[in-house]
Amino acid sequence: MTKISVIIPAYNEAGSIAKVIRDIPSIVKDIIVVNNNSTDDTANHAEKAGATVLTETRKGYGYACLKGIDYLANQQEKPDIVVFIDGDYSDYPEELIKIIEPILNNNIDFVIGARVKELREEGSLATQQIFGNWLATFLMKYMFGSKFTDLGPFRAIKYNALIGLNMQDKTYGWTVEMQLKALKQKLRYTEIPVKYRHRIGVSKVSGTIKGSIFAGIKILSWIFKYSFK
Repeated sequence: MTKISVIIPAYNEAGSIAKVIRDIPSIVKDIIVVNNNSTDDTANHAEKAGATVLTETRKGYGYACLKGIDYLANQQEKPDIVVFIDGDYSDYPEELIKIIEPILNNNIDFVIGARVKELREEGSLATQQIFGNWLATFLMKYMFGSKFTDLGPFRAIKYNALIGLNMQDKTYGWTVEMQLKALKQKLRYTEIPVKYRHRIGVSKVSGTIKGSIFAGIKILSWIFKYSFK
């Protein structure tokens, strides 16, 4: 039987984290919430909902994801597939079935849940997010022949492929680093259109000018870094 592990980075998601865990399909037995130095009851809500809760005091999306990967690497039984999803309930966790299907049935290594316009709630992505996604994926197409259309955080990857990427980014560049390395290593990848709604709470990235600027700089720096390799 295929073993699926879900990693959920979470910073101050007390209002949403239990909903995310609740809606993850029952085929997943291993749900890991990485509490990224939250100042609310995120950890308690996640634990009560049945997740394994880890603590990462260094703030940063990448730090949290790396903590989850390190946890899996130290388990006796490794997963076959790792799924990443945000803890803000903007994605629909039940669509995990769609996300992993190409890996299970089509020998794909890596799947992105693409937040296509016709399936997302109006206003659920800020203008700067839409533009940033367009610019990043346009540059990846131009420089590397990529077919990506989104940097969506809802994604699945074979465990061995994930370990082979040797992920390093600690903050905003995590998603684009994974996609760039997947391109460089010629992983078989695809996108699956997914629904997207307004998140619960305030975005830690697009919700502030500072966050948006730093995220944009980090994403572009990874793309140009790889263009010279």
